[in-house]
Amino acid sequence: MNKEMEQFLDEIKPIMEEQLVQSINDLNFPASLKDSMIYSLEAGGKRIRPMLLLATLRGFNQPLELGYDIASAIEMIHTYSLIHDDLPAMDDDDLRRGKPTNHKVFGEATAILAGDALLTHSFERIANATLSPVQIVRLIKELAIASGPEGMIGGQVADMEGENKKLSLEELTYIHQHKTGDLLTYAVVAGGIIAGASEEEIFHLKEFAQELGLVFQIKDDLLDIEGDIELIGKPVGSDEENNKSTYPSLLGIENTREKLEEHTELALAHLNKVDMNSQLLKAITDYVKNRNH
Repeated sequence: MNKEMEQFLDEIKPIMEEQLVQSINDLNFPASLKDSMIYSLEAGGKRIRPMLLLATLRGFNQPLELGYDIASAIEMIHTYSLIHDDLPAMDDDDLRRGKPTNHKVFGEATAILAGDALLTHSFERIANATLSPVQIVRLIKELAIASGPEGMIGGQVADMEGENKKLSLEELTYIHQHKTGDLLTYAVVAGGIIAGASEEEIFHLKEFAQELGLVFQIKDDLLDIEGDIELIGKPVGSDEENNKSTYPSLLGIENTREKLEEHTELALAHLNKVDMNSQLLKAITDYVKNRNH
């Protein structure tokens, strides 16, 4: 992690942690549900999605405060997806970020409802944002697409159906683009929408982020083979154990590393076409490609 990104993360992470928890604590509902939601929100993580949105705003020289509600909403949806992914009916994982998964602590029923609550509350956060009505409607629509059947959930279903099968590279890329990439892409596009970027700039931001999403998932595939359990917070080799198709299983390690470089270069090529200070987004891209967890 380079110094510029480290300083930015030090600046925004405490704010985001407070925003996430405070927005839940301010509501009046059963304590058991609240505890379950906050447990997973506080489980740590890289906060890549909020960071991408706020870094995009910074690149357009816009106040970061404009993006706090939307950044929180994205992280809530991401967290809900992790809670549900870990359930016995899905990936059946016992650990998430080095801690017992939500259903191991609170039970399956509460974990499911905590995920549902995070999902629905995220849209309330956007609806209450201090932005124009046009921006709010567009942000809600784009998030519904990115996280719904055409986006993250569709990618998750394709991933489940692809287990124990030999997928083509095209099928695997579809899973990666939607299961992981669409929410990352939304974060960057949302930053452009909030900043008032032109439609051409939003197009290139979207293309940049889609490539970055593939970089993120390809790196995850590599870390599942080469990662350190102490750093990634879950057992390595789980993809192979679950008979999942991955870039390394289809292409081999070296060709997968080449793919990582290829998609990184494509991402940066699109970013260079946007009239903004892109140094921070470039630093995040470098981090995503070279991270160890």
